[in-house]
Amino acid sequence: MSSATPSPRPSAARPDDRLASAFRFAVELLAWVATPWALAAYSVPLAVLSVVVLIGLPTVFSTPGDKRHVVVAVPGWVTIALVVLHIVAAVVAAWTVWHAVVAGVVTVLGVVTVVLELPRWRWLLSR
Repeated sequence: MSSATPSPRPSAARPDDRLASAFRFAVELLAWVATPWALAAYSVPLAVLSVVVLIGLPTVFSTPGDKRHVVVAVPGWVTIALVVLHIVAAVVAAWTVWHAVVAGVVTVLGVVTVVLELPRWRWLLSR
């Protein structure tokens, strides 16, 4: 009787997310602009800190296999949380500082980004 150990489940290929990454980048840009704009009315240092956090965290923390260069490896759920942070920041800040029509467009962009991100998020959760 041989005691064969089951082989590890092969890693699924990373889904093609070129369209999702374009929407994700648009939301990131909106978050980088709208968030400090919204916070500047309360505190300029807080506005600056928001940009440092929104740009710095995804630059430093990433899931292996999701980016070519990983500075600090984190599980997939952390990468997902960073994307959600950007979406929420963009939408909330847009409703705070911009006209309702523009904020509505940002909200729709955020929802579309979530829908397009779902295959990547499933893949990230398997990491």
